[in-house]
Amino acid sequence: MYVAECPEVGTASQGKTIEEAVKNLKEATELYLEEFPLKITGTVVPMHDELKPGTLRSVLKLAKVDPGEFAEYL
Repeated sequence: MYVAECPEVGTASQGKTIEEAVKNLKEATELYLEEFPLKITGTVVPMHDELKPGTLRSVLKLAKVDPGEFAEYL
């Protein structure tokens, strides 16, 4: 018996094989998300390949992060 878990959503399932456990997990997660859709919060940040050089300040501004505060975490 194999167990598969999706900790980001909080779903889990099982199966006789790894493949079956993963298939069952996908089904369980889809059903869960139909009933309880994820609420997306925060700022969507573009993918790295969509960013042009010199846009860190723009991303920090979008995310409402002070550049000085950001530098403290480096």
